[in-house]
Amino acid sequence: MKTNAGVWIDHRDAIIVTLSESGEETTRIQSNAERQFGHSKNQEQGSHEASSAQPDDSRERDYTGHLSPFYDEVISRLSGAESVLIFGPGEAKGELKKRFEKHPNGSPTIAMETTDKMTEPQIVALIRHHFHRDPARQ
Repeated sequence: MKTNAGVWIDHRDAIIVTLSESGEETTRIQSNAERQFGHSKNQEQGSHEASSAQPDDSRERDYTGHLSPFYDEVISRLSGAESVLIFGPGEAKGELKKRFEKHPNGSPTIAMETTDKMTEPQIVALIRHHFHRDPARQ
């Protein structure tokens, strides 16, 4: 039996479900990256000092830099999987796929799907169904 895995991901966390001969394993990884939206307190009060606010592109680079270790950990947890389903509500799934493609160990067969927020049981059920491992089918 091949090892297959699915990962529901957004910029805050990832839920990974691995399906193998030895069973099923679910892991949650948190990114610990927080996107800073809005303006600084000085900007809200009308002060426009250059030093009081970080430029948007600089904040975005900082945020992306915080996500790199998160994506690397997700990829390391998916090592050994022959096929991976990546799904979730936003841009993180595409960013993870691009990171997989640049990974030195190559990448497994990847399928992507857009979904909304899901509970952990819904995530597990979707991954089982995708890889034809539904309990009713076994």
